[in-house]
Amino acid sequence: MAFRKALKGTAIIGTGAAAALLGLSQLSEYRKTQARLAYVAAEGELKQPFKDELPTRQAQLSTLQDTEEFDVLVVGGGATGSGCALDAVTRNLKTALVERNDFSSGTSSRSTKLIHGGVRYLQKAIMKLDYEQYMMVKEALHERSNLLDIAPHLSAPLPIMLPVYKWWQLPYYWAGIKMYDLVAGGQCLKSSYVLSKSKALELFPMLKKDKLVGAIVYYDGQHNDARMNLAIALTAARHGAAIANYTEVVHLLKKTDAGTGKEKVCGARCRDVITGNEFDVRAKCVINATGPFTDSLRKMDDGKNTNICQPSAGVHIVIPGYYSPDNMGLLDPATSDGRVIFFLPWEKMTIAGTTDTPTDITAHPIPREEDINFILNEVRNYLSPDVEVRRGDVLAAWSGIRPLVTDPNSKDTQSICRNHIVNVSDSGLVTIAGGKWTTYRSMAEETLDAAVAAHRLGGGPSKTVGLVLEGGQDWSPTLYIRLVQDYGLENEVAQHLAATYGGKAFDVAKMARVTGKRWPIVGNRLVSEFPYIESEVRYAVKEYACTAIDVIARRTRLGFLNVQAADEALPRIVDIMGKMLDWSDKKRTEELEAAKKFLYLEMGYRSRSEQLTGTTEITLDTQELCLIDRYTNRFHKFDKDSKGFITTVDVQRVLQNISVQIDENALHEILNEVDLNKNGQVELNEFLQLMSAVKKGQVSDSRLAILMKTAEESLDLRGPVTVDRSGGGV
Repeated sequence: MAFRKALKGTAIIGTGAAAALLGLSQLSEYRKTQARLAYVAAEGELKQPFKDELPTRQAQLSTLQDTEEFDVLVVGGGATGSGCALDAVTRNLKTALVERNDFSSGTSSRSTKLIHGGVRYLQKAIMKLDYEQYMMVKEALHERSNLLDIAPHLSAPLPIMLPVYKWWQLPYYWAGIKMYDLVAGGQCLKSSYVLSKSKALELFPMLKKDKLVGAIVYYDGQHNDARMNLAIALTAARHGAAIANYTEVVHLLKKTDAGTGKEKVCGARCRDVITGNEFDVRAKCVINATGPFTDSLRKMDDGKNTNICQPSAGVHIVIPGYYSPDNMGLLDPATSDGRVIFFLPWEKMTIAGTTDTPTDITAHPIPREEDINFILNEVRNYLSPDVEVRRGDVLAAWSGIRPLVTDPNSKDTQSICRNHIVNVSDSGLVTIAGGKWTTYRSMAEETLDAAVAAHRLGGGPSKTVGLVLEGGQDWSPTLYIRLVQDYGLENEVAQHLAATYGGKAFDVAKMARVTGKRWPIVGNRLVSEFPYIESEVRYAVKEYACTAIDVIARRTRLGFLNVQAADEALPRIVDIMGKMLDWSDKKRTEELEAAKKFLYLEMGYRSRSEQLTGTTEITLDTQELCLIDRYTNRFHKFDKDSKGFITTVDVQRVLQNISVQIDENALHEILNEVDLNKNGQVELNEFLQLMSAVKKGQVSDSRLAILMKTAEESLDLRGPVTVDRSGGGV
């Protein structure tokens, strides 16, 4: 009772403080917004020298090398760096951007996919009377609204349910969520609302029923993060910025200032990672927007600089879409260790995360098994016992490194406010560090304001509020219908293209090849389960894709959705890119191996192998030992010669007996998933290990397990049945 009284008092004080904060900021925020909007130029008034056709990557590199001096050189092609380039070029500043990997290859493609103000940050702002954090939430909510407007094809509002299991929490959470709506003001996406227990279960039937008293639903935005990042970079290129991926900074260029006698940064020595060619890019101002690698460039400027970023790893997993409704997310506001977990529908799958643990800085972060299991355990706490949450249902997993700004008084990264800092060094290097995805545009604006002031660049105020991004200009909710009618694309494929490329979807459709079928007329899929088509690979090259990883991870999102499907699509992707980029056989092999390594390590494919190889013994319960006999008999129905192993020939022979046809290459892939020692055959022990892992939920929907079970049943019934293909898991 005392706790509830204290809580009630805190809530009243907190609400009053929030109202005061709201009143203090509303007028200034209104004037600030009006001033910004006054400077937004109409689309036609901004220069777009490459409106019709983007320059090739080679042309961009030539521009970087041949230009005597740029006004601004941005280092880093993530959301913030690309935002800086777009802000600079639309101020009529001569702009360059270099990225040592691919655009959005780091943190910007590994987010929770939310465009949000941060409900938990608002809670901290109210409880701690933290005006700075309150303003950060308010700024993020403004940017959320802007981002949904300028990229309507890549983003949309998403309702998120907060289930409540204690009566006293219902008014407490309701007050907090309503405050979130109030802070958004006129930019509130949709008003939050309370649901009864029955209505909550109707909208989210997978939810745990026991002790549920109701739920609160609020709205935030969701987007395709890597494609959004790419859209920002391509929009900058359309307006004349010289941008190049796979171009790294070797060292900074400096010259002595005649007036002060001090050394000033005047550009960078760059290297084309693909060819090894080195060249100088000179600029009046260099902006460091390298995310987790911020301190590397700062120390390149001055080796005595101390670190200002404290990296934190956030792991996410992707599980099948049936774990969540198509259009309703879930928020776990207080996990077992005090963190927040989101459980969201995304690209017809379900994404869950994230963790928040200190980490070392690396260009290739790997998801840890303990983090994957932590997320699965938290998901289990909120889902009905009828829904078996299996480790084998994890289709992909990844880790992203957040570039948090260090708080010297913080004991862990959990309490660090994800605000940002803009710093200008004595040599003139402008650094933007920290922040969050949603506020990339305002961060870029603040960075350019600082750069313009420090280097006297001119160019006027920012023009990026309301500036529509690549693909957004000609998009409409019914655009996909025209794609179906005009090109003969499948409905699902057309919807995917419209949601990924916006108005540029027609360019992708024009590149699609005839299928030779009655329907669809054009658009050969890369894999049958996903709407990605071969022409997207060709178009990806126009979008500066240089490797197969670029295609599976960032031009399409196949690697983030299902690593097995991505692995199956790789040979065709490499073949298409090889023809377009004139790759040798050696280069094609290298690309294939590099992409497989990426899936294996960074996208969680390794975890699937560990689920099998980690089971060195057959561990079934005592009552289930009879299953070993059943599985052994099933195996021997394929191993007619009692060799102790089966090959594709054995499987084909059984399938012919039950009139089932499977492509030989597909059959090789199915056996290869279980062939742990990679000797081209599956031994009895390997098969029993597989079935043990399936029984324990470590592996789900194994194609070989389902195939052999179905074949056995068909042999027993003496009648053919169809074999459905599984989605697979990692």
